[in-house]
Amino acid sequence: MTITLDPAVERPELPSGPPKLGRDLLRQAERDTLATPRMDYSLLARMMFKPVDLMYGRQGSFTKFAMLEIIARVPYQAWERMGYWAVHRHAGRSALARRVFERIVEARADQDNEQWHLLIMQDLVQRNGEKQSWLLHRLAPWFISFFYYHVSWVLFLLRPDWSYRLNAEFEDHAEHEYMTFVAENPALDLVPDPGTYAAEYGRQRSVADLLRQIGHDERAHKLDSLEAMREPRLR
Repeated sequence: MTITLDPAVERPELPSGPPKLGRDLLRQAERDTLATPRMDYSLLARMMFKPVDLMYGRQGSFTKFAMLEIIARVPYQAWERMGYWAVHRHAGRSALARRVFERIVEARADQDNEQWHLLIMQDLVQRNGEKQSWLLHRLAPWFISFFYYHVSWVLFLLRPDWSYRLNAEFEDHAEHEYMTFVAENPALDLVPDPGTYAAEYGRQRSVADLLRQIGHDERAHKLDSLEAMREPRLR
């Protein structure tokens, strides 16, 4: 049996992700981040940040950012899993199931955005000739991600706003890490964006602007999580 789709019928599109900014707005985003105090991080957040600083150094680097981006996808994966469970549970309430599925679509889009960050950072690691060890860049991220994933979904099961808050703290940390790194390495403004993933992510004038854009993405994810805290359980 062959099913023919009517081309006149529009299919719903996935969210396009955080907006791409021009050069002036990216520089302003950097200034805004550096002028804004970091969030008051919880004990759980500090339990993740401290080992990362001990293993990869307090200063930013492409290898450290690549490791952070492996972890950054985790809460969105946990929420996606819980969302599908909720859709099944509330299948008899179509309006609620639809709202839950919209949250799943948002989580999937945010996860994909973080995946592009990881691919970009891995490309920069290779271009910069930085070394990655099996222990620090394969095994350690897996253990931290395993911990973060299970904490995220357990918190979401108990109190969704706690899970959203923890993600907001992680994204706030990432935002400040990227913007601080750019500010401390002005030479990156002279390095052209290689544009390896330009077709999928967009292209900037320089690596500095590319990192500013990623930092701004993290801010957008943080704000989305803080907004979700207002209505953590859909009704």
